[in-house]
Order: sequence, then C-alpha cells, then structure tokens
Amino acid sequence: MGGAAALEVIFPEMVAWRRHLHQNPELSYQEERTSSFIAERLEELGLEVKRNIGGYGVVAELRGAGSGPVIALRADMDALPIQDEKNCDYASTVPGVMHACGHDGHVAALLGAAKYLASRKAELNGTVRFIFQPAEELSPGGAQPMIAAGVLDGVDEIYGAHLWTPFPSGEIYTRSGPIMAAADEFLLEIIGKGGHGGLPHETIDSLMVGSHLVVNLQSIVSRNLNPVEPSVISVGSFHAGSGFNVIAEKAVLNGTVRTFQHELRMQAKDRVTRVTADTCSMFGADFKLDYKLGYPPVINHRKETEWVMNTAAQLFGPDMVKECPLIMAGEDFSFYLANVPGCFFFVGAGNKEAGIGAPHHHPRFDIDESAILQTAKLFTALVLRRLTGTF
Repeated sequence: MGGAAALEVIFPEMVAWRRHLHQNPELSYQEERTSSFIAERLEELGLEVKRNIGGYGVVAELRGAGSGPVIALRADMDALPIQDEKNCDYASTVPGVMHACGHDGHVAALLGAAKYLASRKAELNGTVRFIFQPAEELSPGGAQPMIAAGVLDGVDEIYGAHLWTPFPSGEIYTRSGPIMAAADEFLLEIIGKGGHGGLPHETIDSLMVGSHLVVNLQSIVSRNLNPVEPSVISVGSFHAGSGFNVIAEKAVLNGTVRTFQHELRMQAKDRVTRVTADTCSMFGADFKLDYKLGYPPVINHRKETEWVMNTAAQLFGPDMVKECPLIMAGEDFSFYLANVPGCFFFVGAGNKEAGIGAPHHHPRFDIDESAILQTAKLFTALVLRRLTGTF
C-alpha cells in the first residue's frame, strides 16, 4: 500500500488521540467535549466540517479534484457508565465512565484516515464523507437523527469498523448478509398482592410469578422459535422484595431479545407478550409490559462486503481475512445500511500475550492499539481503490 508509510508516521498521533479520549470519556448524548475535539482536528486538516448534526454528531467532507462517487466512513464516539479498573497512565479520569467498547479507537482510526486522505486530495476522483456519530450505546441511538439531518444525502457507499477484542489483533472479520443481531428490550412489572411471609395464602407473590417467568421466557427460544435461526432471550435483572418475611407486591424484570430475521423478531415479541400474560394470569397477578424494538439487525450488502474482503486480503494477506460468525450484539450502523449499500467489519484488537483480552463492556477493557492503525489502513485503502483505482 502506497500510504502505509505515511499512516505509520501518523500512528503515534492516532494513539495520542485515542488515549486523550480514553482519559476523557463522555456518555451517550453528552459528548460535547468529544465532539469539539473531533471537529477541531478535522478543521486543522482544512476539511468542510459541520458540528452538532443530529445531536453532537460531526460530519466532514473531503472533495477530490475530480468528480466521482461519494464514499462515507463512520465512527462512533460515546462511552459507557462503567468504572475503569485498568492500571495504566491513560485510564479514565471520569468516575463511573469509561470507553469500554473501543469507540475511542474508532474515532482515532477515522481521524487518522482523514488526515492521510486529505494529503492525497488532488488524486481523488470523488468525495469522502467522514461521519462521527454520538450515542451508539444507548437506544434510540445517534444514527437515525444524523440520517434525518442528511448525512447520507448523495452517498453511494458506506463503511464502518468495530475494534473487537474477542478476535486476535491483525485479523479482519466480516460477512455478507446479517452479521449483528436486532437488539430489543423488555421491561416487565409484575403486580401481585403483598403480605406476611407466614401467610402466603393471603397474597399473590410477585417474586414467585417472576421466577416462573424467568424460566418460561427461556423456553421460548428452545420450544417456540425455529431452531435453525439464531435467537436469544435473556433476563438481565430481577428485582423484588424488601424483607425476609415479606411477600413482595411488585417485581420488575428487565431483559433483551436478539434475532437476525424480521419474522422471527416479531414472533419473539408476540411470544414474550403471550407467555407473560398467561403466566401472570395463572397466578392471578397483573402486569405492565414495555417492549421496545431497538436497533434492527446489521445486514451487509454483498458487493460491498466482497470489496472489503478483497481489499483486506490484498493489504494484509488472505490468511488474515475471515468470515465473521454471527454476533448477538447490536449496532445502529444497521440504519445506515438500510439506506445505502455498504459493509460493517470487525478488526481484531485482542492480544492475550500483552494481557489484552477483557470482553467488551468490562471494567478492565482495553485494545491492542496496533488495531487502530490497521483500521485506518483499511479505511484509506477502500477509499483509494474506489476513487483512484489503486492504493
């Protein structure tokens, strides 16, 4: 790759950007300083920069010397409500908030790609649109407001990357079709009749009803949904009761449903509602169910996915490019792909020998920072091949 050396020169700056963001994380819908930091770096490159798009989103445009397609690249920027437990000099300085999913690395990689591509502006026959999106971690997310604000207007293709510690550093993973699941959520309040623990016959025990529901909801995947279609129903929290001798009047269950196909998604929603109603009825309890359809599944387009895999194989070698397994996590990049052709891919960021392997959303999460450089290289190669015919 002709730009490899230049990106290697920029790499220390990318690491510095990433570490600055890691030390100064901001939660979804609160990314004011992060947004300003990104915009300032882009303005230093002489790009056309727009701030506060669909919230704290930032969009920058690089117009080449010749006419051609518009290629969009996207990175997310928000952090998570998790206390950083790493022992390193770039640990979060914000109590209870940290970049525990690699979004700081995504921003650094895309800034690096923007800096390098800006240096080759005269060679480009087309336009590059850099999309820095807030609020990926928290539904309804930042993608839809940015799309409504016009960030995809005129875009011919879009690409997004996710640093992923379960995959070894250096490897690229993607696949055509569904790659990440729809991420839906339910909040269920069971309303019983409280009373004395020694007199259960005078009560309707919401805790017991909730316990049955945890078991019954798990049976939906194993007995009601097509076993050849991947799906998950998980109850993540269960709160009930206040004392050892008190029958709880109310119980609250919070959970998630993950599917890849629209029909299965709707079937799961219907079954959760039916199982909840029937279980509560059996014990004489009432309920309130708030079922939220979150991000739809991420579905890659075939042509653009082949483009990514072919480009990555030329860059890093065919042995470093893998077909990605289905991933049950959700991503609002799905909304971009529902509007324009594109591909979402994973860049391995785990390094067990260096002690980097904590899962995403973990207090000791970290990345192999070499994956930032690799992401920037793939971003730039995708653009250069399309807008110059070579890289």
